Amino acid sequence: MTKNRNFFKNAFICLTLSLALNQTNHASQADTNKPLLVIGASYSDGSTPFNDALVAPLGGVSVGLGTYLSLGNALVKNPRLAGYVVNEAQAGATTFDRLACNPNPSCTSGTWQGYDKQLTKALARVTIPGTTTTTAKFVVITIGNDCLHSDAFGVPQNQSQPCSITEMNNYIDRLIAVGQRILNLGLTPIFDIYPDYHALNLPFAAQAFGLNWIIDQHSYNTLRQLHRSRIKAALAQAVVLDMWAGFEHVGDGLHPNDKTSRKAAEKIAKYIQQAH
Repeated sequence: MTKNRNFFKNAFICLTLSLALNQTNHASQADTNKPLLVIGASYSDGSTPFNDALVAPLGGVSVGLGTYLSLGNALVKNPRLAGYVVNEAQAGATTFDRLACNPNPSCTSGTWQGYDKQLTKALARVTIPGTTTTTAKFVVITIGNDCLHSDAFGVPQNQSQPCSITEMNNYIDRLIAVGQRILNLGLTPIFDIYPDYHALNLPFAAQAFGLNWIIDQHSYNTLRQLHRSRIKAALAQAVVLDMWAGFEHVGDGLHPNDKTSRKAAEKIAKYIQQAH
């Protein structure tokens, strides 16, 4: 029995290596046929993460109760791409690991993994066993919940305060660190840009999601500008796409509707198609 298990295990590894090496050895292969990695928060994926005890933030609910087209899913469906999307994003995530507190007064409602862990998981899916060679070329990174609202800090909502400029910059630092890690591996990060404030309805979103407070217009625009300018300045080889231009929300004041997600996926797909 043990011999049979070892045989099938070795056969699986050999098949995986053969397929992966065949893919990486064809330099002319279109980038659109390579797996596309996705990390981020609810713009990238609509589902909150369960832990091993089946505890999840917000009870495991997904955006739109399962009727939400995230960017990750839109990329799978985009006709320019092969549909090979490895999506490790988590709805509600921040760039750092944190406990979930809402709606409880204590933070016992599950956990989110930050962007560095999400990236580690995504890379593991496409790395040839026993090597550091990956079959992917691009990593899509969408905005996090950092500084956005009262449940984005890993502390009870009544203890959270809006971000200072220093805290906003700390958030951007974490995004830059993830982008630099991607570049160091020879891959290309693709960042988004925050939607225009007036395309959202953040006060309504605060009511809809039971938040004590949500970022105000001035702070949002400050964060948007820091995000856009600092990433471009720090990561010259990274791609920054205004994929949320013309943003329309799904009705909750915050998340993109199907049309918006498809448009964002199309902008990414066009870039990848033309990149080589």
